[in-house]
Amino acid sequence: MALDQFAHELAGTHFDAITVEGHTDRLGSQAYNQKLSMRRAEAVKSYLVSAGGVDAGRVSAVGKGESQPVTKAEDCRGAKPNPKLIACLQPDRRVDVEVSGTAAR
Repeated sequence: MALDQFAHELAGTHFDAITVEGHTDRLGSQAYNQKLSMRRAEAVKSYLVSAGGVDAGRVSAVGKGESQPVTKAEDCRGAKPNPKLIACLQPDRRVDVEVSGTAAR
């Protein structure tokens, strides 16, 4: 699993903070997507802390909702959910993890 590999790579490294950002596609209401993106970010944070042994105080979770899509509107046309649109919007449903700090010398 990608999170297991990520946690393994973090072990023994020095970092200041980890920011976990949840994202959704544009389908659904803005309020629903905001909550869903936050749940996604919290799930990854929880996993990194419980299974990966990462210090919870160094991990923050943020829900970005549908505000930062990867897809372009012209690539995925339509507003009504259908299999083709759902598949096209898949890259927007994601969690991004950013590690910040200084490299050890």
